[in-house]
Amino acid sequence: MAGRVESPPPPAKPVPHPDDLSRPYWEAAREGKLLLQRCSSCGEHQFYPRPFCLACRGSELEWIEATGRGRLHTFSVVHRTADRAFAADVPYVFAVVELDEGPRLTVNVVDTALETLECDIPVRVVFTSIGDDTTVPNARGEA
Repeated sequence: MAGRVESPPPPAKPVPHPDDLSRPYWEAAREGKLLLQRCSSCGEHQFYPRPFCLACRGSELEWIEATGRGRLHTFSVVHRTADRAFAADVPYVFAVVELDEGPRLTVNVVDTALETLECDIPVRVVFTSIGDDTTVPNARGEA
């Protein structure tokens, strides 16, 4: 009689690998702070970290702490995933949040009832530890 074949455990979820440019962002996230780059020349905010301003091509960028507030720009409720690392998380909400400062950020929406989700609702960035001293931004709907 053949034994039951057990499925291998799911693979580990991918984690960010900070480089010199993104390290301040990830270090702040670990402390529960959302940093954006702001151009000292034109004042525009941007995300993700780059070595120059996308608006004016200036190179004088500073890190500022964002408010963490924004609006749900678009979202999708994931009921099935092709990536086994995320299979235990379904259903989950993958979204794009437009921050009050302007840039858009891709996140998961957490701690929010699915039936309350619609585009343009206010959200706030919250941080989730994913182990290995890594914290990622997510968003929560604000009532």
